[in-house]
Amino acid sequence: MTTKIAVAGLGYVGLSMACLLARDNDVVGLDLDEGRIERLQAGQSPIHDDDISRFLAREDLTLTFTTDPAQAYADADFVIIATPTNYDEVSNYFNTDSVEAVIADVLKAAPGATMVIKSTIPVGFVEDVRQRLGTADVIFSPEFLREGRALHDNLNPSRIVVGEDSARARRFAELLVKGADIDDVPLLFTEPTEAEAIKLFANTYLAMRVAFFNELDSFALSRGLSTRQIIDGVGLDPRIGTHYNNPSFGYGGYCLPKDTRQLLANYSEVPQNLIHAIVEANTTRKDFVAFDILDRHPKVVGIHRLLMKAGSDNFRESSVQGIMKRIKARGVRVVVFEPEIEASHLDADGRFFGSEMCDDLADFKATADVIVANRMSPELEDVRDKVYTRDLFGSD
Repeated sequence: MTTKIAVAGLGYVGLSMACLLARDNDVVGLDLDEGRIERLQAGQSPIHDDDISRFLAREDLTLTFTTDPAQAYADADFVIIATPTNYDEVSNYFNTDSVEAVIADVLKAAPGATMVIKSTIPVGFVEDVRQRLGTADVIFSPEFLREGRALHDNLNPSRIVVGEDSARARRFAELLVKGADIDDVPLLFTEPTEAEAIKLFANTYLAMRVAFFNELDSFALSRGLSTRQIIDGVGLDPRIGTHYNNPSFGYGGYCLPKDTRQLLANYSEVPQNLIHAIVEANTTRKDFVAFDILDRHPKVVGIHRLLMKAGSDNFRESSVQGIMKRIKARGVRVVVFEPEIEASHLDADGRFFGSEMCDDLADFKATADVIVANRMSPELEDVRDKVYTRDLFGSD
């Protein structure tokens, strides 16, 4: 019997899940962005992910797309919720309005469906929303995906965590395993709140590792030492290893900044020092890097790419934007080269938060005294003497 699955929200999480599950199930992808749906219906991926583009070109997937919630949810066995939950600075909490709106719609259109939240949510959300909205059919299953490699990570999962130990939870996990390219996947079934905590603590640990190697780099720069030699020596300890150790301008992107701040908010009545330090370390690192750039007394600073990381098309909270704001605050002219930026990200006068955009790479190189690049690119090799980067290993 074929399982009917609806996926609400077609960002990198939802779209990768839809492609994975459409190998063996009837899947309907829902998004309220009509332009996004039109591109998907034409077989074009609205996000940068080579595997998703490859899957959308296949003819053997039972995958359709719609902007109509009633059509998407009709007769659904599972509804995967992958809508945005951005961090709200005012409430100091994730904004879960989009998730709750989907739950309300599903309860009307498909009251028997099991809703699986893939969006990142606060610790305690599932228990709270079950009580407030009067439904037991909501469970949480955290995602552990990299932007630009989301479908690859679903096809080759490091683990599958479901925040419930029940027949429906195991059925959902089996669907994910069946869609994957590997069979030996660790499965973990937990209580709802423990699953929520797993997601936030996992990302906060990664943020801590980024912050650690960035502070190591700040120390080395301040003392005129070789960061590379120190990291190579530290990484030879097998307990530490040589992974995820490349200095940067700070952790950024969609997940790590908001997840660390959400976890800090969840600690409001719990003694802690480390979580607070991780959040603060990111601000300190950006301050340090900006001052290090300004010490070169540039008249024009060029920002080479606004992307969060290589292989991504996400500008949200990329660390280089924090560097950019600090440099501009000192009155230095900033010029940005970002060929993939869309008009919707620009001001009315074609600027990015007031900064000039330069479409021509050669003009960009000639205009800037210092070129700031979170990750070194081959197209900058001819002006390497102008480039400011902390990229030592050529990796994220």
